[in-house]
Amino acid sequence: MNRVATCHHIANRQLSCAIRKRPSSLALIPSIDAPRPARRRLITNASQAAKFPKGTRFHYAPRHFATMASATGFYDFKPLDKRGQEVPLADYKGKVVLVVNTASKCGFTPQYAGLETLYKSIKDKHPDDFVILGFPCNQFGSQEPGSDDEIQNFCQVNYGVTFPIMHKIDVNGDKADPLYEWLKAEKPGLMGLKRIKWNFEKFLVDRNGQVKGRWASTTKPEALEKPILYELEKKQ
Repeated sequence: MNRVATCHHIANRQLSCAIRKRPSSLALIPSIDAPRPARRRLITNASQAAKFPKGTRFHYAPRHFATMASATGFYDFKPLDKRGQEVPLADYKGKVVLVVNTASKCGFTPQYAGLETLYKSIKDKHPDDFVILGFPCNQFGSQEPGSDDEIQNFCQVNYGVTFPIMHKIDVNGDKADPLYEWLKAEKPGLMGLKRIKWNFEKFLVDRNGQVKGRWASTTKPEALEKPILYELEKKQ
């Protein structure tokens, strides 16, 4: 089955077939070249698809992505944990969250140690108010090839990681996790570029679910202590 279908007009048989015959574990959603508000919509019939501009591309994605179709804020997302179970980010309301895309075979991989040190240091001062979420990704130099179990074991054995390492995802492209699509839109990088450039980019989300900072891979975890504490010590 083709992984991508293109909408030409309402009678497009390829798209109708793609919708009708999609595997139960997958959904059909617009690709990133669709108008931004439309990218979050789950397509279930050709009439819906026909409302998109001619040439709009659609792709298959895990059904989990479809549950994020109406997500508009940080707390609406439910990324998957290491066991493939949904984690409602609403559980982190009132907390400051650092989101990092990670890899096990990268020159920046030693940042795991810095992240763990940062995590423990801030948790000592604010035990219930801060969390780091690591999202393994294999899109940069194929530097995260392992399974979720292998990644978990690597992090614990080599760096003693105690913060959550989530299910492996894509952060760019048609299959990018919806959370990362939202983060990139909320806080573009230099010159307005949204794409994640490499492993260990970092997003800081405040107690209200607003993205307050984005840092490149070269920014060491210890450099983030000050902005994190600033957000933690703000009056709610």
